[in-house]
Amino acid sequence: MAKVNLVDKKVAMTLEEVIKYQIITYCFTKNITISDAELECVSLLALVKKSDLSNFCNACCEPENKEKDTTLPFSKVIFKSPQTVRNCLTKMANYNIVVKKGFGHSKTIEVNPDLQIQTEGNILLNYKFIYIDTQKS
Repeated sequence: MAKVNLVDKKVAMTLEEVIKYQIITYCFTKNITISDAELECVSLLALVKKSDLSNFCNACCEPENKEKDTTLPFSKVIFKSPQTVRNCLTKMANYNIVVKKGFGHSKTIEVNPDLQIQTEGNILLNYKFIYIDTQKS
């Protein structure tokens, strides 16, 4: 029987931290580089679940640069302008992390459901990563 070094860690996190961890883990396993601001943006989108693109972009930028007030339950200053938020979301859509639907002014965005990001209730993440050494010692 092969010998395995098992590391068992238990960490209590906030909801925002659990969401970020899930996104970081997805990006790491897919070899996607994501900045702190992009991570904040996708995490906020996961909390919001689904949003009108324009509304979300205004929720993530500095108040003086907003094109209109936002009606979302969550908002956070992450980027300077709505256009910078749009650029971030386009990049995340290219990586298939974010899904955009609709055309023109009726575009909606959400975190790709295939990522299975958990955002509600009690959450226990049970990832199992393994490395098998193929060389004989």
